[in-house]
Amino acid sequence: MPPLIQWYPGHIAKAEKALKEQLKRVDVVIEVRDARIPLASCHPKMNEWIEGRSHLLVLNRVDAIPANIKIAWQDWFVSQKQTPFFTNAQAGKGVKGLLKAAATAGSHVNDRRKKRGMLPRPVRAVVIGFPNVGKSALINRLLKKRAVASANRPGVTRQLRWIRISDQIELLDTPGILPPLLDDQDAALKLAICDDIGTASYEYQLVAAAAVEILVTQNAPLEDRYGLAYANDEQSSGMGYLKAVAQTDRYQGDLERVARQVLHDFRKGRLGEIAIETPPNQK
Repeated sequence: MPPLIQWYPGHIAKAEKALKEQLKRVDVVIEVRDARIPLASCHPKMNEWIEGRSHLLVLNRVDAIPANIKIAWQDWFVSQKQTPFFTNAQAGKGVKGLLKAAATAGSHVNDRRKKRGMLPRPVRAVVIGFPNVGKSALINRLLKKRAVASANRPGVTRQLRWIRISDQIELLDTPGILPPLLDDQDAALKLAICDDIGTASYEYQLVAAAAVEILVTQNAPLEDRYGLAYANDEQSSGMGYLKAVAQTDRYQGDLERVARQVLHDFRKGRLGEIAIETPPNQK
């Protein structure tokens, strides 16, 4: 049986090669993850990319998860010796603190330059993350203007480029970079549910069915939204629920339409604040 999620990188493979070259010039790595799936949206090569550099971890879309889950992730990352920055890049929440932290994290560069009798230079930071986690929106907020293309779909940024934020900091904007192979299908499925990989890599119906099964555990208001309760019994399944909704008068048997609607509603927050992942050992 083929994997549920299949990804065939094109420009992304090229971008990763270019990123490795540019990293030689970088002082600070700003890693952006999706707050709904902080573990699944961690690139497996991130430890390699941050080696020898300051690292700032950003959990974007914090507005999409409940406040208690945010606190739980805060505590968990601190226990892992990391300090997460929670942001809502679309609204600008948490961005000012991140910019200050980036400048501080890279200050050692100019400390060394001063000791060598050299003039200071802007701190060089790179923004890295999976497609559609909000990197471009974050950069636009840091700049306080629309400097890079930003849209609610993966793959808008296609190449690397340096952007001057201020006299103190320069940012390297990168395309969303996926692994060449998505070996972890559980993580890949979560990325698909959250729209953090391209739609060509999965079938809406299968991903929506998996999403329904997760949404049920989070008490999402499915009945209010689709007019049909989820039957919690041994025979119930996400796909079964989608098929039942498709048979209602509203959808006239169109299963694909139901699948796309469920995913769209989740991604737009119309089913409420929902975290797809919670910290390890949390229930």
